[in-house]
Amino acid sequence: MSLIAAFFAVIRRDLTLAFRRRAEIANPIFFFILVVTLFPLGVGANPKLLQAIAPGIIWVSALLAVMLSLDSLFRSDFDDGSLEQMLLSSHPLTVLVFAKIIAHWLVTGLPLLIVAPLLAVFLGLPEQALGTLLITLVLATPVLSLIGSIGVSLTIGLRGGGMILSLLVLPLYVPVLIFASNAVEMAGNGLAVDAQINILIAIFFTSVVLAPLPAAAAIKMSVD
Repeated sequence: MSLIAAFFAVIRRDLTLAFRRRAEIANPIFFFILVVTLFPLGVGANPKLLQAIAPGIIWVSALLAVMLSLDSLFRSDFDDGSLEQMLLSSHPLTVLVFAKIIAHWLVTGLPLLIVAPLLAVFLGLPEQALGTLLITLVLATPVLSLIGSIGVSLTIGLRGGGMILSLLVLPLYVPVLIFASNAVEMAGNGLAVDAQINILIAIFFTSVVLAPLPAAAAIKMSVD
């Protein structure tokens, strides 16, 4: 099997398994919707207040929803021995790990991307900020999966590694959260967001190039 065929085979396999366990797909989405809709009950239904904090609400909720699903990225493969088979494969582990990250984003990040504009309208986010919100989600949700894959691969062999995983990835998520939410906020105020978008683009490509390498190395250590 060629490398390209193996790459798409891993994506197809993970998507098939994900749709067989539909609860794993639904949980992050329902969590995202629930957290966003609970904020007006906690802070009040003041439209101006909700509009002001809407970018932060949406992005913090999206970040937490992605973190909720991170453990499933390699866990089932570790439990059933699929990771060992990937290590024994003739194909580079980095490429196969990247395929699994893409599959994770398709079942976690992409649904958030679809639901987020509706929740933004619910919170009263200005129309001129909706396009920027979508751009930040397209750029930054893959980064959350890419960075998260490093933390998951480091903790996959540990019992109760969820807390350690949070401590590892949350500091790395902070720049993404700051620039993404700030871009949406500035767009809502009618200000230019070129600088924030360019930084997110740089973070995206840096993560695509670099994140699969330490993730693959950590998997080798965890499995061995």
